[in-house]
Amino acid sequence: MSVLIGKQAPEFDSKAVINGNEIVDSYSLAALKGKYVLLFFYPLNFTFVCPTELHAFQESLSEFESRNVQVVACSVDSWHTHLAWLRTPVTDGGIQGVTYPILADLTKKVAEAYDVLDANNEMAYRGLFLIDKEGIVRHQVVNDKPLGRSTEEALRMVDALQYFEKNGEVCPANWQKGKATMKESHESVSNYFQNQNQILA
Repeated sequence: MSVLIGKQAPEFDSKAVINGNEIVDSYSLAALKGKYVLLFFYPLNFTFVCPTELHAFQESLSEFESRNVQVVACSVDSWHTHLAWLRTPVTDGGIQGVTYPILADLTKKVAEAYDVLDANNEMAYRGLFLIDKEGIVRHQVVNDKPLGRSTEEALRMVDALQYFEKNGEVCPANWQKGKATMKESHESVSNYFQNQNQILA
């Protein structure tokens, strides 16, 4: 599994379904420069954990958009089956109501570039990549197919990255927006733990 942190995110330029019903021939990472991008892969349309994730990201979409983040999904399915799934009601296991772009990676080139193809090269694992405004990968996580992801954790990582970029301070374990951060010094770490102990006491 490749570690892409700190590297330029692999380019993608694929057919996609956007706004829940519109097929576009070219949807590219290059066109998103100046935005943060949260690119997540899922195994297949019309499966089981996948619709729960796609709906979860839709439910949090306004939170991502308020942070200048473009959410993009990707699977090895065709744009035709993306459309069919988007037209299927939630009560029937569909993703009707999802509006962010869904890439059609029929050639599997995007999944290969991000090194998330499964052991049989059939479909993608649940890879998630946070790409900054300059196109650099700043966070990645890959789950096995049975394990759904947390949109709250994805938002937390966006907040941590943006806080660091703005303030130059680092975000400790389990950090949440509004909580204490640290400077990159031994003194700051010591002060952080002392303050934590006072709070816990």
